[in-house]
Amino acid sequence: MSARAAGGSIPEAPSPTRSPYARDRDRILHSTAFRRLNYRPQVFVYHEGDHFRSRLTHSLEVAQIARALARTLRIDEDLTEALALAHDLGHPPFGHAGERALDAATANAGGFDHNAQSLRVVTELEKKYASFDGLNLTWETLEGLVKHNGPLRAGAEPVPEPILAYCAKQNLDLASFASLEAQAAALADDIAYNNHDMDDGYRADCFTFAELAEVPVAGRLLAEVDAAYPGVEGPRRLYEVNRRLITAMVNDALAETSARLAALRPQSADDVRHAGHAVVAFSDAMQDDLNALRGFLFTRVYRHERVMRIMGEAEDVIVELFGRYASDPGALPPDWREQAPAHGTREYARHIADFIAGQTDRYALAEHRRLFDATPDLR
Repeated sequence: MSARAAGGSIPEAPSPTRSPYARDRDRILHSTAFRRLNYRPQVFVYHEGDHFRSRLTHSLEVAQIARALARTLRIDEDLTEALALAHDLGHPPFGHAGERALDAATANAGGFDHNAQSLRVVTELEKKYASFDGLNLTWETLEGLVKHNGPLRAGAEPVPEPILAYCAKQNLDLASFASLEAQAAALADDIAYNNHDMDDGYRADCFTFAELAEVPVAGRLLAEVDAAYPGVEGPRRLYEVNRRLITAMVNDALAETSARLAALRPQSADDVRHAGHAVVAFSDAMQDDLNALRGFLFTRVYRHERVMRIMGEAEDVIVELFGRYASDPGALPPDWREQAPAHGTREYARHIADFIAGQTDRYALAEHRRLFDATPDLR
C-alpha cells in the first residue's frame, strides 16, 4: 500500500480492523448521498415500475462486477468496490436530463458535471462527522472518482471548475491515468449499464427480439440461447442473453488486461498511471461489439419517443426549480436558505445546484408541486 493511502487529507487514527480503502468503501456505503441513489433513475423514472433499475441498484451491480474483476486481477478489492459504489453519487435527479438542465442553468457559474459533483459530495457536501465535512477519503479513492473515465488533460474538454478548485488544495494528478482499480470500476460500469439498460429497455417495450437480433453480439447470443432452450420467451430469454454477454465481456476484459499487464510489467501504481493508455480494457473485437450495442441502445432506448418526452418534461422541472430558487431565496428550505451565500453571486448559483443535485426524483417533483401550480406526471 502506498504512503498516500494512509488516510484522507485530515489526520485520523487508523482503523484496527480495516484498511484505509475498506474504510472509504464503508463511508461511501453509509453516506446519505448513497441512500438517495435509490430514487434516482438509471433510464426510467422511479415510479414507472418496481423492476427498473435505480442508480442505487446499478451501483451495486457495478460493484459486484468490479470486485470480481479485482479478485481475478489481484488488485485491491476494497478500493475497486469503493470506486464502483461512489461513481454515480453526483448524478442529479432525472439522470442526464437533470445534468443538462443544471449545466445550462449554471453556465455563468462554472457549469455542472456529475463527476465533479461526486467529488463535491465526498469532500464537502456530506456533513456527518464532527471534525470534518465530507468523508475524508484516501487520495487514491478521490483520484479514481475524478479520473475513472481517463485523464483530464489541458487542451481537451475543459476540466470542471469544482475539480480544479479541489486540486488547488490536493493535487490529484489530473493528466495521468487512474489506478488499475479505478479502471476496473469504470469497465465494470460499462458492462453493467449496457447489459442492464438492454434488460430495462426490453421490459419497457422499447424494442423487440427481432430488432435486438440485428445487433451482432446480441444476435449471436440469441442464437445460442434459442439452440439451448428452444421455446423460451420473454424476460427469461433476454436474461440468458444478458448473463452470457456479461460473462463474455468479463472474460474478454480479463484476457486483454492480463496481456497488457504482461507487456507493461508495472513495478508500481505510477507505472500504470503513466503508461499512456488504459491498462484495464476490452479487446478491439469486443469494443466493436460494445459500440454496436451502444448504438442500438441509443436509438431504441435512450432516444425512444416515450423516454425523450418524459426526460424533456423532467428537464423542464429542474429548469423551473432552479429559476425559482435563483429569483426567490425564500423558496429554499430553511436550512439551505440560512447557509446560502449572497444572492445573485456565482457561489449562490452553485449552492442552488448543490441543493437540486442532492434531490431524488420524487423530492424534486414534490418541490415542484410545492412551488408551482402544475407539475408533469412524467409517465
